[in-house]
Amino acid sequence: MKGHRMGERKRRQYIGLLYISPWLLGFLIFQLYPFVSSFVYSFTNYNMTSNIKFVGLKNYIEIFTKDSQFYNSLKVTIFYVLMAVPMKLVFAFFIAMILNIRIKYVNYYRTIYYLPSILGGSVAVSVLWRFLFADNGLINEILSSFGVHKIGWLSSPKIALFTISLLTVWQFGSSMVIFLAGLKQIPKELYEAATVDGISKPGMFFRITLPLLTPIILFNLVMQMIIAFQEFTASFVITSGGPMKSTYLYAMKLYDEGFLFMKMGYASALSWILFIVIMIFTALIFKSSEYWTYYEDGGK
Repeated sequence: MKGHRMGERKRRQYIGLLYISPWLLGFLIFQLYPFVSSFVYSFTNYNMTSNIKFVGLKNYIEIFTKDSQFYNSLKVTIFYVLMAVPMKLVFAFFIAMILNIRIKYVNYYRTIYYLPSILGGSVAVSVLWRFLFADNGLINEILSSFGVHKIGWLSSPKIALFTISLLTVWQFGSSMVIFLAGLKQIPKELYEAATVDGISKPGMFFRITLPLLTPIILFNLVMQMIIAFQEFTASFVITSGGPMKSTYLYAMKLYDEGFLFMKMGYASALSWILFIVIMIFTALIFKSSEYWTYYEDGGK
């Protein structure tokens, strides 16, 4: 009887492994293998046209000492992250607060507001964005009808990066859904008690809503920061990194080195530097969260 139970348990384990095997194979082939191989290639001169040769730290030394575009692309990307991520989270939070109100057909409104997130990162929408903000595009035509001079949304180095970041802000649906889920989890009894105590609506927001949502804010902040550091499609399709490299994001630099100049070893080194930069920013966010993140158990 005991042997039969052990045999049944092993059979269930094998069945379980069979069910998760597609995910395991996908992880090993498409994630773990590229992750490890890129680290190895970063110490080589791999260029897809000749034999691979180990060069040690040469790629990293060249990046930090000779490649001026590395510093420019990193600076542009950091500015992009610091600009796009806060705007996206604030807008997502604002829409989530609105959609949390009990109104008729609210589920349909939630679906409509989520649609840009499905389309926002596509090439087609990036092309549409380029036509909207072109010098003779729809946005300038509307502004001209109000007597406003045409603005070089994509031709001015001072505001081109801001224009690109608006596309990311427009794709706010995933963050909004997470914020909305967090709002639904806040006990209504807290608001009822605050009402009895005579606390105003703004007071409830800053004393109840915002503190209880700080773990959600932390999660969204980290995830959107990671995504923003890897942004590629918008700058590539809309401005091709211009004007004057003002929208030349790090992912474009990585793409150019790897697929335009065929320097895969060099591009692998760039990718690992980006990985370290993302890790540093993530660590800083988690460290700062000790001072502003509130958990229901009283911990920080």
